[in-house]
Amino acid sequence: MTSEKVTATPEEGYERGLGSRQVQMIAIGGAIGVGLFLGAGANIAKAGPSLILMYALAGAIVFFIMRALGELLLYRPVSGSFAEYSREFLGPFFGYFTGWTYWLMWVVTGMAELTAAAIYVHYWFPDIPQWVTALVFLVVLFGVNLISVKLFGELEFWFSMVKVTALIGMIVIGLGVLTFGFSNAGDTAAVSNLWAFDGFFPKGIGSSLMTLQGVMFAYLAVELVGVTAGESENPEKTLPKAINTLPWRIALFYVGALTVILCVVKWTEFADGVSPFVKAFAVIGIPAGAGIVNFVVLTAALSSCNSGMYSTGRMLRNLADSGEAPKVFSKLSSTKTPALGIAVSVAFMGIGVVLNYIVPEKAFGYVTSIATAAGIWTWLMILVSHVLYRRAVVAGRLPASSFPAPGGSVCSWIAIVFLLFVTGLIAYDADSRVCLYVMAGWAAALGIGWAVLKSRNPQVAERGGEPELEKVG
Repeated sequence: MTSEKVTATPEEGYERGLGSRQVQMIAIGGAIGVGLFLGAGANIAKAGPSLILMYALAGAIVFFIMRALGELLLYRPVSGSFAEYSREFLGPFFGYFTGWTYWLMWVVTGMAELTAAAIYVHYWFPDIPQWVTALVFLVVLFGVNLISVKLFGELEFWFSMVKVTALIGMIVIGLGVLTFGFSNAGDTAAVSNLWAFDGFFPKGIGSSLMTLQGVMFAYLAVELVGVTAGESENPEKTLPKAINTLPWRIALFYVGALTVILCVVKWTEFADGVSPFVKAFAVIGIPAGAGIVNFVVLTAALSSCNSGMYSTGRMLRNLADSGEAPKVFSKLSSTKTPALGIAVSVAFMGIGVVLNYIVPEKAFGYVTSIATAAGIWTWLMILVSHVLYRRAVVAGRLPASSFPAPGGSVCSWIAIVFLLFVTGLIAYDADSRVCLYVMAGWAAALGIGWAVLKSRNPQVAERGGEPELEKVG
């Protein structure tokens, strides 16, 4: 006999307003971020053409993570899924920790993206103060998220469409340069650029591996599909389709785009702070290239911030429903959105706008490294939850999912080892190590919060985890 609580698809009061078209584009948009448009320049300078291999390797791991999440989502589709699965399979503390850490990831990402968006607008309108632009974007996106989930989905659809169109255009133009030799880059563009300048690993394999932390940041938000589960019109069809198309998206938009760029422009011409796409357009000689790419990275930043507002509100509501955040966050507005949770998250993002305006530019790098560390924790919780779920299925305590991950939990174990390796690389690198100190402080704060929560409401620590599984079967 299977528990109805576990197998049912909870409506949770949300409007199921995200159609297949929107879920597909949210998935695609999640796999194309500012990390690719801007961060790839510094990583090319560190690793040369071997960065292509790093993106492919990390992409395979991300696919393992998403298939593990997909199996869990089709076993029980819930909005705010990561915290809910951690709560069920690892215990209430892990649900609490994961929910708040994912909230932190999106708040700090929102801080960085808003400031980045203001800088991009400054490119066209240097007389407008950056804080004014950031504030306008904050208010507009806040309004979009309050109105309805359909409007959020529609805006995210068009943000993603811009990014996808720009990348495909770049690939087509680059292939044209390679094939027909037109443009200013025609004489020097060649596939041999991938190995002609000190080989495929010009700085050594060690230097290439050190770029993995930046590469993983570029893939952050791909798990956002899981947050949409409670508001998808038909999760049984839309979620597997969105997840199964991930490999070709990674192959085309990351591996494909970088391969074409590094064939058109030799890797030695890239440097930190220079978008490889801007550089490629400049070398090819497209007059409006810099402006076009500036518009694209602006949409990428706004897309990320828009997604952040969406997911933080849902995560706070999930925490409130579990007694791990103030109950007031569990209320939905008349438009069926967690308005208060979104508002509080936006307030924290607003503090980030002020901080990023006052603090030197290095703060942007620190914020993104904190987001990466929080993202790695979230991915680890998805994978560990999946391993424990598979054990429960094999033992007959839980029903099998309609979307099983290939190889059972083997790929999840591979991904766990990989993420721990990347964490080790972050600890080894002096510049990025600071995010681990911040996360240690965050863990201590959450630990104190949990102790206070338990003292006030002991029942919070008694729900979820293995006892819940014992009732099933």
